[in-house]
Amino acid sequence: MMTLHKKLKHHYKNLLIALALVFVTVLSGLAFMAADDSLMCLAIINLLLIVHGILNQGSISGLLKFFSVQLVLTLVLYWLIHGEAKLLDGALVVFRIMLAVIPGWWLTLVCEPQRIGEVLAWIMPHKWAFVVSASISLLPFMGREVKEIYQIQIMRGARITPKHLRNPKNWSELIYCVLLPTLIQLLKLSQQMATSATNRHFSQRTKPVYWRNP
Repeated sequence: MMTLHKKLKHHYKNLLIALALVFVTVLSGLAFMAADDSLMCLAIINLLLIVHGILNQGSISGLLKFFSVQLVLTLVLYWLIHGEAKLLDGALVVFRIMLAVIPGWWLTLVCEPQRIGEVLAWIMPHKWAFVVSASISLLPFMGREVKEIYQIQIMRGARITPKHLRNPKNWSELIYCVLLPTLIQLLKLSQQMATSATNRHFSQRTKPVYWRNP
């Protein structure tokens, strides 16, 4: 009886995660497809997700930094290409990007990666489900890696502080000092994960197993 109860509870949790995946996908898609008049409704929903994420011990500092940089770069590009008349359009583009990213951030906080992989295996090969769930689980780690690389490069004298980045001439230094090392680190980590999966005979089972939290 207890085993049946655990199985029903497990399937119920997976069903909730499946609904969360559909909800996040639809919400992120609407961020780009919805009319401008509907963005305020999406903003309210995303605000509720942020509050719920904070209650689940989530941190929004990374989101704020990402959108701050995105806003500055986008507005500068719009100003250089279109002039001051299109700055509001540039801010609206960044706002839509923010509405598209927040649901994914919330999903990583409330759903366990292994359960996401198990649910995704319902509609795709378990190899691809593993890749997607592993990528989601790596987002917090890569955020910390980018922060550490950024701080180390500043200590070495790289001109990538917010003050230096006001000058577009220093943007290339941001690419060389932060983005490229981050890409190299990501490729290295991907290779390590592939080696680990191979050593554990991943994909040799016709029916894969998943980690269960106690």
